[in-house]
Amino acid sequence: MMDVGRHPNIKLLTYAEVEDISGYVGNFKIRIRKKARYVEETQCTSCGDCVDVCPVVIPDEYQVGLGSRKAIFLSFPQAVPSAYIVNADECLGQNPIACGKCIEACEKECIDFTMKDEIIEVEVGVVIIATGMDIYDPTPLDEYGYSSYPNVLTSLEFERLICSSGPLEGHLGRPGDLAFPKRIGFIQCVGSRTQDPERGNPYCSNFCCMNTIKTTQYLHDAYPDVESTVFYTDLRAFGKGFEELLMRSRASGVKYIRGLPGEVYEDPETGDLHLMVENTTSNRLESHIFDMLVLAVGAVPRKETETVRQMVSLSKSPSGFLREAHPKLRPVDTPTKGVFIAGSAESPKDVRGCVTQASAAASRASILLSKDKFSVDAITAVVEEDLCTNCGVCANVCPFSAITWSKGQPAEVITAACTGCGTCAAECKFNAIKMRHFSDQAIFAQIDAMLEDNPSETIPTFACNWCSYAGADTAGVGRMAYPPHANIIRTMCSGRVSPDFVWYAFRKGAPVVLVSGCHYVDCHYIDANRSTTRRLDGLWDGMDKLGLDPGRLQLEWCSAAEGPRWQHIMEQAEEKRLKVTAGEISETSQLLKEKKVPSPRNPRPKDENQLSDFECLVCGEKWEGNYSSNQERSCPACRSNSVRWIRKR
Repeated sequence: MMDVGRHPNIKLLTYAEVEDISGYVGNFKIRIRKKARYVEETQCTSCGDCVDVCPVVIPDEYQVGLGSRKAIFLSFPQAVPSAYIVNADECLGQNPIACGKCIEACEKECIDFTMKDEIIEVEVGVVIIATGMDIYDPTPLDEYGYSSYPNVLTSLEFERLICSSGPLEGHLGRPGDLAFPKRIGFIQCVGSRTQDPERGNPYCSNFCCMNTIKTTQYLHDAYPDVESTVFYTDLRAFGKGFEELLMRSRASGVKYIRGLPGEVYEDPETGDLHLMVENTTSNRLESHIFDMLVLAVGAVPRKETETVRQMVSLSKSPSGFLREAHPKLRPVDTPTKGVFIAGSAESPKDVRGCVTQASAAASRASILLSKDKFSVDAITAVVEEDLCTNCGVCANVCPFSAITWSKGQPAEVITAACTGCGTCAAECKFNAIKMRHFSDQAIFAQIDAMLEDNPSETIPTFACNWCSYAGADTAGVGRMAYPPHANIIRTMCSGRVSPDFVWYAFRKGAPVVLVSGCHYVDCHYIDANRSTTRRLDGLWDGMDKLGLDPGRLQLEWCSAAEGPRWQHIMEQAEEKRLKVTAGEISETSQLLKEKKVPSPRNPRPKDENQLSDFECLVCGEKWEGNYSSNQERSCPACRSNSVRWIRKR
């Protein structure tokens, strides 16, 4: 912290919070509220005279409530800058001053109650999010007596208790009576590795086992008379030197019992803690008595992280931590360009893991900042302003906030922020958004080609680039045999699949249409596949109203590693295809033509006899003519029937 504070290229803002992040890679604008400290940090010498006279005493958050502090305080002993802070909500009064003792005691006259919060706006090229994690609150687990017995502590509270800067200044004592504890028990996996949401979280918190092992070794070295017993389900000591430390702890006499206690009782006279546990190694029930019990609590995401996540449009994992762009290839990148994550904001990890990931994030950021220009893949969206009706729907569905829009103004795509998922193009009902590559023209042409001959034997399959398409590739590389009737149309995201693609496939005689994307919580475009689900819900309702079998439209999720699942999906689609009769296919095609189901190929103008422009979706040829709903049009250049009407400009 001191090196950071002294570095000429680092501006350290303490006692501040981010209120808003806007912009895109290379052009982020951040609004920061620097809270009033009511102490001039450049003049304060941390003499402590103000603390001595302050009459307000409250629990100290840094000591996890085991110690106390005043209304004017240092955040923690190594705080940078080393200047005191006055908590306005705890001070006896400022306006008018009801106390003022700290002002009288300060010889430097650095306390100023007229200070106000300061709003700072900065422009940066990249953003690194390292918001950390919180500790699981074991209060719901009443069987361990955490909320009832003072000598039951969490692992964090025990750390502060034995720390040299803790409330007992490094001396060991139990909170109930400050007596020296000779028997200390440790219970692992409190709040972790459980499928019961009321009892914790399903994931492993990574650092709990090694923290307990380290603590027991410290107790043996500093207090040889202390007997330590660890109750565990599994000990996970993976990492450099970790297994060796576990062996040292065992050799030091620490008892490791495989089994978790069921309930804890306190002796009201002595304060001793009694518990029963089933030792699964020896297969017997054991009774233990301890002076103190330590709960190795797991980690949970910080509440403040959710606010930052929404500011920069990031995705999160089912556990609530931030999700990286790719767990192996891009472990510190996020789906939003120019935003990186580090430390336990991404997942629970120890200090070593946090430092490693922070170094990686700093390296990735420096690579990006060293460039004069930033290049993007040529798959972004483009808005045709003369077709845009200024409805703003595209801006609402964009998962990266890459589309700006205001009333009376056409939408505008920020190319640097666009990732080319295509959700906006699928959502636009006026064909005002075009995709560079993966265009409507290309997709309709693929549907035409695959359904040109024997359409009843073809299953048009829309597969997202990152998961489903890669899952099909995995199945192919693994030589997993499945029915060959599925013809895949690759899209960057399942959110690119417009309802018009599905209707057109059915009109062309497709017996079954399959849409497949990333698993619901694993979308590479944050939450774009939510739009997929919403659109298909509408399609299923529409098919039901038209008297069509909704089962002919299938939606499946598949990841890149799930080759066997892709094989199973194909087998299910084939089973459905075999059940669809030729008469049903013909009736569907005729019905959709009679109902004039909307399609971007042939949307109906207000006046069907007006002079209009036409465009071929295959070769791009444009010509002028009169629209007629009863006339089948074809391209004069390539004779393709993939034609759409364009509003006359």
